Amino acid sequence: MKHSLAPILAGLLFVTPAAAQAPVRIGLSAPLSGPDAAFGQGLRQGAEQAVADLNRAGGGRPKFALVPVDDAGDAKQALAAAKKFAADGVRLVVGPFESIAVAAAAPAYEEAGAVVVTPGATYTPLTSRGSWNLFRLAPSDAQQGRAAGAYLAKAFPGRRIAILNDRSTFGRGLAEAVSARLKEAGAPEVLFDGFARGTRDLPELVGRLKAARVEAVYFGGLAPEAATLVRSLREANIGAPLVTSDGILDPAFTATGTLGEGTVMTLPPDPPHLPDPKGGKPPARGPEAESVAASGYAAVELLAQALERARAADPKSGKVPDGRKLADALRSAPPLRTALGPVGFDPHGDRSGGTVTLRVWRRTPDGRLDYAGNEVQAP
Repeated sequence: MKHSLAPILAGLLFVTPAAAQAPVRIGLSAPLSGPDAAFGQGLRQGAEQAVADLNRAGGGRPKFALVPVDDAGDAKQALAAAKKFAADGVRLVVGPFESIAVAAAAPAYEEAGAVVVTPGATYTPLTSRGSWNLFRLAPSDAQQGRAAGAYLAKAFPGRRIAILNDRSTFGRGLAEAVSARLKEAGAPEVLFDGFARGTRDLPELVGRLKAARVEAVYFGGLAPEAATLVRSLREANIGAPLVTSDGILDPAFTATGTLGEGTVMTLPPDPPHLPDPKGGKPPARGPEAESVAASGYAAVELLAQALERARAADPKSGKVPDGRKLADALRSAPPLRTALGPVGFDPHGDRSGGTVTLRVWRRTPDGRLDYAGNEVQAP
């Protein structure tokens, strides 16, 4: 969907021309190197384009400057980036991307009075600890789990549902959210179980599933274990549909071929494609970078609009003494317009509204296993 910055910029409040004397700095803490570098570069490209578009709009509004720091997706480096931003007086931050990095850096950002908009961290407890300054754009693991639980309750009413996980914090958190939603719907699971990451054979678990006569299975975990599970189910002639999260987005699951067909997966909505930069050549972006570029753009939009809504920047220095006014502005109604559409936040800092979709994995005409375009309609 094409996104126009014009209505957003038109809604920004006018400030004195003196505000242009010094730019408001926005920090970017992202994995610009390491295994998640493709995502980090996408975030950087999106954030850079947003800053350029905002600055090009002019009109006496504040100018912005992006300050990128490579945290490599590492907890220690993310904390170091947070301390650097604090020392340099940067109070608006996009990132970090990974949950482990956000968890490590969050206390330093809170102490410094910085507002943080993370595009990708999904670990549920990050926003349930009472931090006033942390906001996230991606659905949390709990939001994905609750969406899966709602789907299971409606798609399999009165059926025998098992909930499994890989015994990790991530996997168990998803499984517990599904279980809670099923109980709310009056349809508790008949089996709650798990197996450790790296397990290759599941005869005892399969035996318990057979004994429980399960008719649908939810799995919280990652692709290798999901692949092991679906193979074990089908080899044991258990045809129960598998429901899981986007933790299975990895070649290890697509390699299951026909065995994985019919698996239902929760995930965020497809990101919109950013418009080409004005007056410049569009950057080349791979699928990983493309999947987060709009989130990087939107995070900058949110911070810029919150700054205008709260009038929190010094018009001469561009400095933001404390981010609490911005945090209040992000939580206040109405939602802010961004490249991702209208974005609002609940009191915890999680994005409000419908931010989870369901897709089903199907075989393509050329024999691949894919979920693209296979949206699951609500029962």
